[in-house]
Amino acid sequence: MFVVTGAAGFIGSCMVSRLLSSGIKKVIAVDDFSREDKNRNILSIPSESRIERSVFFEWLSKNYDDVEAIIHLGARTDTTEFDKSVFDELNLSYSCKVWEACVQYNIPLLYASSAATYGEGEFGYKDDHDLIPKLKPLNPYGESKNEFDKWVLKQKHHPPFWAGFKFFNVFGPNEYHKGRMASVVYHSFKQIHQTGLVKLFRSHRLDFDDGMQLRDFVFVGDVVEILFRMIQEKPASGIYNLGSGHARAFLHLAKAVFSALGLEPRIEFVDTPEDIRDKYQYFTEADMGKLMSALPGFVFTPLEDAVGIYVSDYLKNGLYY
Repeated sequence: MFVVTGAAGFIGSCMVSRLLSSGIKKVIAVDDFSREDKNRNILSIPSESRIERSVFFEWLSKNYDDVEAIIHLGARTDTTEFDKSVFDELNLSYSCKVWEACVQYNIPLLYASSAATYGEGEFGYKDDHDLIPKLKPLNPYGESKNEFDKWVLKQKHHPPFWAGFKFFNVFGPNEYHKGRMASVVYHSFKQIHQTGLVKLFRSHRLDFDDGMQLRDFVFVGDVVEILFRMIQEKPASGIYNLGSGHARAFLHLAKAVFSALGLEPRIEFVDTPEDIRDKYQYFTEADMGKLMSALPGFVFTPLEDAVGIYVSDYLKNGLYY
């Protein structure tokens, strides 16, 4: 059986679905299941296959012989949260315990890092291990992810196979519960439905036009397919970028949502909230050379196609992955 932490969350629930669709008979879902809005993501998982995050290590000590791999996607992902202690507990300490358990029980491990570790990108976006100690994340969330990456690279003992993934801007179904942290695609769809227009953040830098802030957007279907292939094929262990490799503007994303709905674009620009303005990334683009060498031939879903799938197959009908 496979274990997925953060299984009721966005990427985690999609990962559970991908594993089950492959014919894997048992997937153990680990999370804090107190939020009903998140639990809608995993209605297909029976209660006996759900393990509360707080008792996971006790469960693992009794069941490790049956675990083929752990895919650790559980984390606090709110980039607007500035209480460092929250991230120390959920993103750093808990992740260290997962790693140590995988070492102790000889279990392969995949885990989620983040492109937020790159900060303003002053050192570029290459997933070179030697670069990681130099990175300067812009918020406590990014710091927590980078601290774990640094901790991993210092370890003398490793799981039999391990890989960390710096997720860039992932979007797609099952993010309904994420509120402010949901993707621009999700918010654009909701705004169009409610008001007929989309509001995007105005640029507060002279070198970027309004709406032309650039991010590396990647469809969640591609993300879970890559994770699935990595745990099956087990190439070289290490920390990998996981984006599309192509930066696109928020304006392009919003226009793709209008196109998927068969509507002419109506877009307004508003000031970026002051609490995140000085920590806002204006450009990210994953260097995908390492991952493409590990998984030759993988083809990402083009942005406009992915937005069309998300809008037409999921958002319009409130469906889950």
